[in-house]
Amino acid sequence: MSTISTHVLDTALGRPATGIRVSLERVESRSDARVATVMTTGLGTGTTDTNGRIPALADSPIAPGTYHIRFETSDYFSRTDRPVFYPEVVVTIRIDAADEHFHIPLLLSPFGYSTYRGS
Repeated sequence: MSTISTHVLDTALGRPATGIRVSLERVESRSDARVATVMTTGLGTGTTDTNGRIPALADSPIAPGTYHIRFETSDYFSRTDRPVFYPEVVVTIRIDAADEHFHIPLLLSPFGYSTYRGS
């Protein structure tokens, strides 16, 4: 089973983004002839530490599948007295491997963000 960690860096301030609440959800799609439904199951939450990190987003190992990592950025931008253009950032990832660690950093600024698969 796999594990997922994250790291949020505030690129506008040039430092880690502390105090951002992050949640991990498993995504399941179901469809019949007329309707497609997306359901999510919460697996864990955390808050970025003084280094902007959360070492594990779930208490148990992660099985292959599709996941949302939801970064709640609204409070962070409000606390740092900046505009809230992106009140949340949702990153969708697909895990095919059964025994790997996945590190998903978020580079954040008030009017933009990017992400990548880290190590």
